Amino acid sequence: MFSLIKLPRVFSVHQVPRAFQEDSIISGYRHPRSSATDCVLSLFQLTNETLNVWTHFLPTWYFLWKLLTVVFMQDVWSDAYSWPLLVYLLSCCVYPLASSCAHTFSSMSMRARHVCFFFDYGALSLYSLGSAITYSAYVMPDAWVNGPFHTYYIPVAVFNTALCTTMACYSRFPEFQRPKLSKVLRVSAFTYPYLFDNIPLFYRIFLCVGEGCTVNEANSFHVYHTLLAFLTGFLFATHLPERLAPGRFDYIGHSHQLFHVCGIIGTHFQMQAIEVDMKRRRPWLLAHAPAITLGGAVGPAALSSLLSLGIIYVFSRPLFPGPAPRTELRKGSGRARRSCCH
Repeated sequence: MFSLIKLPRVFSVHQVPRAFQEDSIISGYRHPRSSATDCVLSLFQLTNETLNVWTHFLPTWYFLWKLLTVVFMQDVWSDAYSWPLLVYLLSCCVYPLASSCAHTFSSMSMRARHVCFFFDYGALSLYSLGSAITYSAYVMPDAWVNGPFHTYYIPVAVFNTALCTTMACYSRFPEFQRPKLSKVLRVSAFTYPYLFDNIPLFYRIFLCVGEGCTVNEANSFHVYHTLLAFLTGFLFATHLPERLAPGRFDYIGHSHQLFHVCGIIGTHFQMQAIEVDMKRRRPWLLAHAPAITLGGAVGPAALSSLLSLGIIYVFSRPLFPGPAPRTELRKGSGRARRSCCH
């Protein structure tokens, strides 16, 4: 059947506008004004974006299966203790889906490219907040539960999602005039919320000694997740290995693909760690931690989503030209009628 379908042509780096060029990627580019159909068809041919899509699209279904397993196998509607986990699992479904859609349709136009990745950044911010919500509920070390940091942890995490979505979206505009600034802003937008969200975890597994350190079998999964998170950031920031051999990793093995794979595996280990902490610490947390409410679990995620959508709208608005003034429309309509009649 695929032999009857004409797959879109691919181009070299010198055949596409600068805005679509990737560092040290020489070939495999799609047409910069592809149709939506061309974008979907390109997923079934080898381009420099194909594996970027599939490395996030397929894990979306795995995370969705995890979410549905919790929903249908546990009494989540009456068990408030599981609500932070549901918010986290939903964010785990959203961020790879948004990323795969962004990579699929980003070659339709420059405007589409910006907007697609704006949504990608917003989804990553939601995932960061989802992680913070579960960390507050299940991962916070015993010694910090009900302390000042625990009290302000989620409000600060919500603020961070708005700040970092703003930084990431803004970073797309000075890409050509100030590329170093653009890179620093984008890396910071992803690194800062991760570092803040993991402060209680870093203290628990690397610094805490003695009573109140919450030592259990989840700690090894937390360490795996932490190592993969730092590897993910390293790949994103350095563009290795393609920088060492431009053109050799255009289709398979470039940093963004490895970044996706490490991020997904890291999320898997994070999910395992959260599930272990949730089960092992349940009696102690129910007795000592603040009560979990629907508003406390869902409210921050809903507020963060609204803030991110508002930020995306603000940055997308200048990309869409407004309607022409009425006087110009009237003048243009006369010319249009004359040209139509002649």
